[in-house]
Amino acid sequence: MLTNTQTEAPFISIVMPVRNEARFIRDTLGQLLAQDYPADCYEIIVADGLSDDGTQAIVGEMACNHPQIRLMDNPGRKSSAGRNMGFQSGRGDIFLVVDGHCYIPGVNLFSCIAECFEKSGADCLGRPQPLDPPGLTIFQQAVALARSSKVGHGGDSLIYGDYEGFASPVSNGAAYRREVVQRIGFVDEHFDACEDLEFNYRVEKAGLKTYTSPKLTVRYYPREDLKGLLRQMIRYGKGRWRFIRKHPEALTLNQLVPASFVAGLSLLLVIGVMESLTTGSSKSSSHLATQALGYLYTLYALIIIAESLRISARNGWKYLRYLPMIFFAIHFGLGWGFWGQALERGHG
Repeated sequence: MLTNTQTEAPFISIVMPVRNEARFIRDTLGQLLAQDYPADCYEIIVADGLSDDGTQAIVGEMACNHPQIRLMDNPGRKSSAGRNMGFQSGRGDIFLVVDGHCYIPGVNLFSCIAECFEKSGADCLGRPQPLDPPGLTIFQQAVALARSSKVGHGGDSLIYGDYEGFASPVSNGAAYRREVVQRIGFVDEHFDACEDLEFNYRVEKAGLKTYTSPKLTVRYYPREDLKGLLRQMIRYGKGRWRFIRKHPEALTLNQLVPASFVAGLSLLLVIGVMESLTTGSSKSSSHLATQALGYLYTLYALIIIAESLRISARNGWKYLRYLPMIFFAIHFGLGWGFWGQALERGHG
């Protein structure tokens, strides 16, 4: 709880880029308005990307009763453009980015942000962002379990951990002193996904300090079905390609694994077609290549099954029916999006 007087509390601009979040926006805004923080020391800037599901009406209604809420139209639609609208128009000493479909677990988020900035002297704050808000279906819980495992997410990410201390902001930076934006510039609006990754990478390259704390945890809702998860992963894959294209020095083996996974599947399909059309030594050579790739994907399947069994044994066997296909959707979606964006740019 903040014990300082209102005049001593830093002003926080909450930047919320949204589009079609009618199902969640009222609860999320309500949780922000319920924070134990001086009412005149924060604002909530909702940058709406031309929603057509009633989101604007809900936000407008709540803004009539709560002057902290500011509704702005985001004709660019992208989250990156919405973030920039908040950064450009916000009055805050601190900018906090929050999505419209998340769950704020307590009433001390704002005061903990102010406290962490003051005690650490950091320029940026990172936070855990686990996929475990209340009210999830079994499938959503399985997605959360898969994404929090090393097989379903990068091992160097802090999003699903409880580490506290100074760290890289790339995976989980979410709150910034005003001076950060003034120094490194705004969000790159060419990005429709991974814009936060790219922005936080520039924060790190600028030599700015980042402190991360589980006290700042915000919980996000996983996709509700396999189709939605696959679409999300494809978007992330496209964003990863844009990120690597802009910052090739940031390329890591971990980022290339999903792309290699999809490339191998495509190659396996091509070799299979070639085998059916060729004879003799050519067919023998292609058969060896098919066998080698087959062994690799058999190993992949064994790893996925083993990880699914491990997670289910620890958390409940009800998840086992979903986990293998969730892992496949994650890896295939990331790789498909990566190559799709690369080919799109290649033809552009």
